[in-house]
Amino acid sequence: MGTAHLTAKYPPMIYTTQRGQSFDLEKDFSSPERHILQKLFIWKDMAVSVDEFRLKKQEALRKGWGDSGPIQASRNLESITRDFEAQVGLRVRAAKPGQR
Repeated sequence: MGTAHLTAKYPPMIYTTQRGQSFDLEKDFSSPERHILQKLFIWKDMAVSVDEFRLKKQEALRKGWGDSGPIQASRNLESITRDFEAQVGLRVRAAKPGQR
């Protein structure tokens, strides 16, 4: 009896920045960049400051994918991470009532 091979086609994973710029995460980023984005999606919600988020981004770029070595951030990665930084800033300011 033979085996059937099914090829699953997943819908594109699109990320749209607060400024309306859209990226297809599969097509617009290399595998190492997607790995870094996965980490930064988490840090976007965990970082206690924009500075901490930036530090985590630099660490991820320096280590690379599975400690493979430094990765040069593309223009697309820079655009998304600037959007993440803005979101971190908004979240941090919202958590500190009375401070602006």
